[in-house]
Amino acid sequence: MKVSEQLRELPPANVFDRMCPSRGVLEHVTSRWGVLVLGALHERGYRFSELRRQVSGVSEKMLAQTLQTLERDGFVLREAHPVIPPRVDYSLTPLGREAAELVAALAHWSERRVPEVMGARDEYDGRATDAR
Repeated sequence: MKVSEQLRELPPANVFDRMCPSRGVLEHVTSRWGVLVLGALHERGYRFSELRRQVSGVSEKMLAQTLQTLERDGFVLREAHPVIPPRVDYSLTPLGREAAELVAALAHWSERRVPEVMGARDEYDGRATDAR
């Protein structure tokens, strides 16, 4: 049975249900590296090495796995060019662009709110110290 046929038999998507496939999609999009790869590709397409430099801290193995997962889910387009040396470009599909816009909005919000978060942490840590 094809996946599309299986989906017709499923109840409506509910990410809070541990058996719902939407939870796996959410995990891929919001994984540590998935968020950053989508955010980077939201800016423009990259070659593997460029993307690795852009997303600092990601290992070659983790970047390859993340790209493969996002490609399998339909978010990333991998385009191999038959040249020497081999060249592979990564970009977003329309589905990937939609997800990347949402991820980018959350990333920008996080950047803007760092001062409030750091203040909240200091306040919390001060209360925790006072309670000892």
